[in-house]
Formats: sequence, structure tokens, C-alpha cells
Amino acid sequence: MDQELIKQCTAEAQKWLSPAFDAETQAEVKAMLDAEDKTALIDAFYQNLEFGTGGLRGIMGAGTNRMNKYIVGMATQGFANYILKAFPGKKDISVVVGHDCRNNSRLFAETVADIFSANGIKAYLFESLRPTPEISFAIRQLGAQAGVNITASHNPREYNGYKAYWDDGAQVLAPHDTGIIDEVNKVTIDQVKFTPNNDLIQIIGGEMDVDYLNAVHEALVDQEVINRQKDLCIVYSPLHGTGRVIIPAALRTWGFQNINVVKEQMVIDGNFPTVVSPNPENSEAMTLGMKLGDKLNADLVLASDPDADRLAVVCRDPKGEWCILNGNQTALMLSYYIIENKKKLGQLKGNEFMVRTIVTTETIAEIAKRNNVEIRDVYTGFKWIAREIKLSEGVKKYIGGGEESFGYLPFDKVRDKDSPASICLLCEIAAWAKDNGMTLYDLLMKIYLDYGFVYQNAISVTKPGKSGADEIKQMMEDFRKTPPTSLGGSPVVCVKDYKTLKMVCDGKESDIDMPATSNVLQWFTADGTKISVRPSGTEPKIKFYVEVKGEMECPKCYPSATAEAKAKVDAIKKDLGL
Repeated sequence: MDQELIKQCTAEAQKWLSPAFDAETQAEVKAMLDAEDKTALIDAFYQNLEFGTGGLRGIMGAGTNRMNKYIVGMATQGFANYILKAFPGKKDISVVVGHDCRNNSRLFAETVADIFSANGIKAYLFESLRPTPEISFAIRQLGAQAGVNITASHNPREYNGYKAYWDDGAQVLAPHDTGIIDEVNKVTIDQVKFTPNNDLIQIIGGEMDVDYLNAVHEALVDQEVINRQKDLCIVYSPLHGTGRVIIPAALRTWGFQNINVVKEQMVIDGNFPTVVSPNPENSEAMTLGMKLGDKLNADLVLASDPDADRLAVVCRDPKGEWCILNGNQTALMLSYYIIENKKKLGQLKGNEFMVRTIVTTETIAEIAKRNNVEIRDVYTGFKWIAREIKLSEGVKKYIGGGEESFGYLPFDKVRDKDSPASICLLCEIAAWAKDNGMTLYDLLMKIYLDYGFVYQNAISVTKPGKSGADEIKQMMEDFRKTPPTSLGGSPVVCVKDYKTLKMVCDGKESDIDMPATSNVLQWFTADGTKISVRPSGTEPKIKFYVEVKGEMECPKCYPSATAEAKAKVDAIKKDLGL
């Protein structure tokens, strides 16, 4: 074990034995220092948590690399210092503070509000847990300069996090992200103003819920379809999280009347007792919903993750069995419906645009292009989609955007992923499909027949701790040094490196037009396969996104087309050493 690293971590840990930290924290740190195995000490102190693509996120516990009230406190003091510098001389600076259902989320949110108020910044603190998109909405609605949401999104139960937002309601981008980090890094625990100014803390709740629900209604495309299919049988689960009140209410305001909730998962619980992991990307999390769906003969089953920014959709295949859509399929269906039906209803004026992340399915771009709708590609992370909305505000109309990781935003009043609006719109799509003698599954098959069959597979390789971070870094360096020349039996014809913003396609090098660099590599093969690889910004993982094209001549050909595509993905994984 690296003795120099142990020495460094020991020095950092000893600072946490001062009276500035409570007895419980000191005892936890002392146990790590006294332990013969220094792995826990290193993992807790080898670095400071930093803002990544999703903000500040980590395992709860004592240490500089852990989520606790002191790290939250220093982050908030640094954020407050940055806000005061960014708005010099401005009176009545304010922030919005929200949180999800996780253990310690309320404690952390109250700590955040206390520190902002102690620094002379008004804090609008939600009375209880609320969806991430409502926090984003509230920042814009209240004219606040910034916001904080305490959430670890869909991460396992031991995690919590801190999402920092700016005055546009989006998560922070450059220069604010690095500016905040610089200020946070200057803060020592004795500089944190923990004692609140209660006159500057205002509790908000119900009135913002009403305003948000009214805004969500703007994502609706065709009210008449819903009116005809108002009895569509819907099953919904919040996975113990923040969607439990808002999403059923939103569905009712859209006109749906047959809404059924998974009672076991309506219970607010940061331990997520009914699931292994509260991630709607995992089929296991949908088990109870599908069980209730069977009992009720439901048309579809939906779920939101704990902070209700992501969503999952389950529909019936031709045999009547449940089929879980992946994030690309969900984004594809939403994008298709928005364009096709706005076009039919005369709602497209020619100045509309959609946005997708670079790792999301290419078919969305094809649908947009065929219908003369502008499509923009951005990096992973909804802050980049929000940036495009802001750049075109008042000039062009944003009508939808999403990413493969189960996140979509179908309107522009929010600047983050929005499962309440997306779930409502998916139910409208299911109603429209039923109106036309189809299920959501049938609609997906129609899209494949019209625009070509594609199959996606996301592979995450987890490498925890300091050693894992080093291993991920080395993997990216090796891929850059020796890129694959062939994948799945097809030659690589184009390589894109977003770290250097250079691409080589058919032997010709050119620049990539993006607003910043990012540690992402992409390989495109002659047969239309796309592979993207990137380290996660919020988890100890390296992620591979594979999309392969295939032949599908009829809806019944879907299983065989999928089997062929899976075989190709397996070959690609072997080529990459996965």
C-alpha cells in the first residue's frame, strides 16, 4: 500500500479530530486511523468531493471524500461566497433549497438553508421532499440567483449528493462550476457560518406545487386524445421517492382518471426497502409495479427514480407480457410523438429544435431531419441541454430533448430532466396509440419499420476507490493510444475524441465543434455501429454505450433482429476486452 498516500490521508483525517467536528464524527475518523487496514481511511480522505456532471455526490460518512454535514457546510459556504462575488451590490439575493427522500437529506437541506441565511442570502426552503424538476422550476419562478438540491438521484441507498443550480434553473456550467470549486477549496471548517438568520429562511411548498403543475400541463400535445382514452389503466410507482404526490396529481390534471399506485413504494424511505437499488434502469425495481399491472390488466406501468427526474416505462408485447423499454426507446418514442403529432396538429412553425446527448440513439436525429426539425448534439448531462434552451430563448422554440439514461424534458419551463411531464406525455402517447388500435410496443415497432431498427446496450464497469479511479484513467489512456481498428467484424471508419476535440473520419482529421472538452471517445464503424466510452462523472464507473443497426422487415421480426444485434454486441464487447 502507498505509504505516502497513507501519510497524506492520515494528516487530513487528524484535522477531523478537532472540536469543530462532533463527537460521532471524531469517533468514526479515529476508528479509521486506528484500523490496521487503511483502505477505509484512504477511500474517505484521498480526495475532496468535486462537482462532476451531476454535482457533488458520494457515500455518506465521515471524511473529505464523503457526504456529511461538514462537507455540505464547506461546499455551501464556498457556494455562498461565489454567489456574493457573482452578484456584487445586488440586494435581496436568494436561493432555492430542496431535497429528496434519502437518509440525511432533510438535515443536509436545512444545513444548506442555515448557511445561506447566515451569509445574508435568502433561502427558499421546501417544506418537505420535492422532485428535482420542481426545484429547477422554482428557481426560475422566484427569480432566485441559484439553488441547491440534496439528492443522489438513482444511486444506491448509501449515497447522497448536492446538485448546484444557477439562476437559469440549470445545473452549473463553466465558469461557475470551476469558480464554485475554487471558492469551496478555500474554505476551512472554522469559516463555515452554521448559525442561521431565521428571518432569511422562507418555507415554500403548496403554492409552488400548483404553479409547477400548471407549467407541466404545457407539455400536453393533444387533449382530445386523452379525453377519449381517460380510462387508460395506469400503474405508477415513485420508488419511495419524491414523485409520490406530484405525478398522480399531474396525471389527473391532464385528464387521466384510472391511476393506480404501488402502495408499498408510496412509503417515503431512504433505505428503499422494496428494491435492491432505486434505479428505474434496473428491471428489478419494476417488479412490484408489473405485479400490480397484472392484477389490474393495466395498459402500462411507470416509475420515477427517488428525485423524480428519471422515469421508466413498461408496456405489453403482442403476447400480453410486460416489456421494459430502455432509455433510448423511451426518448425515441417521446421525440417521434412530439414531432409527428405537433406536425399533424399544425403546431410546428419552422423554428423548433430538439436536443439529444452524443451517446443517445442516432434515430432521434433521423426523425428530426426527415421532418425538418433542427437537432442539436450535446454532452451527457442535462445542463448541456439546458444551455441550448437558454442560448435560443426567445429566438427558437425548444420542443424536447433527452438522454439514454432515462431522462427527458418535453417543455422549456424546467431546465433539468422532468419525469412528471415526461410520464404525463407518455400516457398521452399510450392513449393516442390505443386510439389508433395500437399499444406502445406496436408504436415502437412502427418507428423501427419507418426509420430502421437499432439496438442499444449500455455496459458499466465499476471500479471503486482510489485504485479504481486510477484503473479507469489508464483504460481511457490505453484506448486513446491504441484505438480499435475493427469492432464486431466491421472496420472503424471514424474516431471522435472530445478531450482533444478532434475527429478522424475516413483518414481525414477535422475539428469537433463543442463548447468545451470532455473525456469521451466515440468509434463509428462502416456498418453503422456507434460505440461511446466515458468515465462517469458521479459514480466510480467507466461506461460503454453501444448502438448497432440491424434488419427488421416486419413487427414479428423484432425478436430475431434483436438476437442478431445482441450477438454483434457480444462480439464488440470481446473486441474491447469487456
